[in-house]
Amino acid sequence: MSASAAETVIHPTAVVDPAAQIGAGVKIGPFCVVGPHVTLGDGVDLKSHVVVEGRTQVGSGTVIYPFASIGHAPQDLKFKGEPAELIVGRNNRIREHVTMHIGTEGGGMVTRVGDGCLFMASSHVAHDCIVGDNVILANNATLGGHVEVGDNAILGGLSAVHQWVRIGAHAMIGGMSGVESDVIPYGLVKGDRAFLAGLNLVGLTRRGFTREDVNALRAAFEGIFGPEGTLADRMAAVETAHPAPVVGEVLTFIRGRGGRALCQPR
Repeated sequence: MSASAAETVIHPTAVVDPAAQIGAGVKIGPFCVVGPHVTLGDGVDLKSHVVVEGRTQVGSGTVIYPFASIGHAPQDLKFKGEPAELIVGRNNRIREHVTMHIGTEGGGMVTRVGDGCLFMASSHVAHDCIVGDNVILANNATLGGHVEVGDNAILGGLSAVHQWVRIGAHAMIGGMSGVESDVIPYGLVKGDRAFLAGLNLVGLTRRGFTREDVNALRAAFEGIFGPEGTLADRMAAVETAHPAPVVGEVLTFIRGRGGRALCQPR
């Protein structure tokens, strides 16, 4: 193996385009491929057999495990080779066989992943997705194109999220769930055609939310999804009765959904 003065280490079997931008302390293991438009931040670690292509930026401290495919063209028949990007943040863990694709002209030209995320084996981030910080995708979890995932959300194994769906911050998607509608922040959904089963109370407790926040969210949940009046009327009543910031986050999320359906309780 060869080491530069900046302590970057590139295995002799790796294929790294001379035009790639390689930061200090980067490790590129055996049989990796790094394309000409790739930027690897300081301390990035490509274990082995990793392919990073396209106009892709990988943030400092991110570790990518064998056979991951990062930054290739999207699985979208409308893609015509436009110079779209994939931007991956810092300190992510991207496990074996994970796939992440660049964006498209129809989705803003960028796929974006935040910091501190864990992508378990064979999970997938499609074109034009926006993934927040500290998100976990368990094994084989799949995001369709244009999906938005808020900070601290968790997607269980073998779950699948339909294109254009939004997953709110701190939400929990149960394993093997098919998510076709927007999921509110702090929500818990499950089912082969996912329904809103309640609040992610385990996640709220683990992340140190106060009892007052949890009680406010409980009351807001009952009010928003109650049987009386229109959704707009119920939300207005909740906003007046429960002015806590966590409740405001849920209301803002719902109001920003455009024409998309909202995942509902059964």
